[in-house]
Amino acid sequence: MRQVSIQSIGPSVLGLPIENYQFTPSPHIKSKRRLLILGGVHGDETEGVTVALGLLNEFLKDYPYAITTSLIPRFNVDGVLLKTRSNYNGVDLNRNLPTKDWTPHCDNPRYFPGPKPLSEPENQALVTYLDQYQPHLILSLHSWYPVINVNGECLKEAEILQKHTHYKIEKDIGYPTPGSLGTYAGLERNMPTITYEIERGAPLTNCLKLHIPAIQAMIRAMGELN
Repeated sequence: MRQVSIQSIGPSVLGLPIENYQFTPSPHIKSKRRLLILGGVHGDETEGVTVALGLLNEFLKDYPYAITTSLIPRFNVDGVLLKTRSNYNGVDLNRNLPTKDWTPHCDNPRYFPGPKPLSEPENQALVTYLDQYQPHLILSLHSWYPVINVNGECLKEAEILQKHTHYKIEKDIGYPTPGSLGTYAGLERNMPTITYEIERGAPLTNCLKLHIPAIQAMIRAMGELN
């Protein structure tokens, strides 16, 4: 049975709502585990947004899972509309979180971390929501080369994704990511985080066929742990 509530976790720089769709199991199922799925942290990573919206479409038709899932398909809503990696202020939201290793320095303007940590309204809203929701797992949908990057205790969930996709699992993405969600939530706040890098440039229909069943299998497995 599908039970869904729709809310905004806060505004973007342009004042647009950051929409959050929360799906809960049937009332007779005691849901103890909570999943957060983010799409569109980088607005130009179309593959991640497409899979997030595909999941939303599937969940709206049927939500047979035994966990609570919050789905934010377009976190960087301004960037998604403008097709930019950064938000409207030109800030990379995945370098702007208040991690212990945050730095104002970057060699490439694509990774501009902002004038200070948590300067951006999108991340201010996300941090507040994380404190309220306390997810057991965060799945952040990106696109780059195929890899499943794990931060925190989420190897079992990552292995389910790997079984379906044959993507490599890596604990280290291979370069510094100060101010990232994986560090902020997964390593510093005990909210295990998977950064799911979908193959960039893959046909979007193929992305839907491959990654939606993989994520659905992961959600089913999480429900079995209730």
